[in-house]
Amino acid sequence: MAASGPHISISAERIFSIGALHVTNSMITSLIVSGLLILFALWVRMSLKRTNRPTGVQNLAEWIVDGLTSLVHSVTNNKAKTEVFFPVVATFFLTIIANNWFGLLPGVGTIMVSGEGAESEEIVLAPSQVSISNPVKVAYASEIAQTEEQTEEAPAVEQAQAVEEAVEHVATAEIETEGAEHAELVPLLRAGTADLNMTIALGLISVGLTQYYGLKYLSLGYLKKYINFSSPINFAVGLLEIILEFAKVVSFAFRLFGNIFAGEVLLAVISFLVAVIAPMPFYGLELFVGFIQALVFSMLSVVLFNMATISHDEH
Repeated sequence: MAASGPHISISAERIFSIGALHVTNSMITSLIVSGLLILFALWVRMSLKRTNRPTGVQNLAEWIVDGLTSLVHSVTNNKAKTEVFFPVVATFFLTIIANNWFGLLPGVGTIMVSGEGAESEEIVLAPSQVSISNPVKVAYASEIAQTEEQTEEAPAVEQAQAVEEAVEHVATAEIETEGAEHAELVPLLRAGTADLNMTIALGLISVGLTQYYGLKYLSLGYLKKYINFSSPINFAVGLLEIILEFAKVVSFAFRLFGNIFAGEVLLAVISFLVAVIAPMPFYGLELFVGFIQALVFSMLSVVLFNMATISHDEH
């Protein structure tokens, strides 16, 4: 089926189901990206050489590690905290940037398959909405005509009931045939960070780890940030801090999702209008945006981690 325009969907589309688990195109992409990152880590591990002049993939890996370590240390100014925060921050950065850039590869968003979403929708047609437009429906239409002829001499109630049953058969035929004719085509792959479910999950992990590090370094004294009865002002500030933690999740999720999804829509529209040359500058822009969004998410996370380890009295 030829598409009449660019395919744009704000939510991830279901590709198939495994029992109660609905597998969407963004989940498939995220699994592929995770697998590639794991393979890259194994490749680096097998390529390690104890030498002062690393080459190849080891050189690339050390450059990434050194850069992210310097980034974390610039915030913490504490070697012990840097070693604790680095694995989480590096995971955030690599996962987000890999998903962002993977969504720009040819085939992502353009390879279409038949999804399950259209088949799961329940369609109800009133008899007045039934149209006769294919051989199956024509056959049922003749059934209605025969039913009317056979019930001409029957009582009015029985005649109306028989005709209504025949019309229901036509409605069933229309649902089945139109469902086959208009099966929805959806992209097989979609960037994981263009799915709000994933960005919310990343936001929850970041904010959740903030609470964990706060309790780890300050013990129960960390809770004074939220529950403080020393004065009415401090109590009100504590309530605002609780609300702020939920706002952080929303901010993390919608900032990342909004930028990546907007980039996908922009590329889809430009590619639909002018397929060859015009999209190229926008691909370069999206590469930059993908890097910046991964960097912003990682930086905000490490700032929150570090702030959680400082007691309220030290501010």
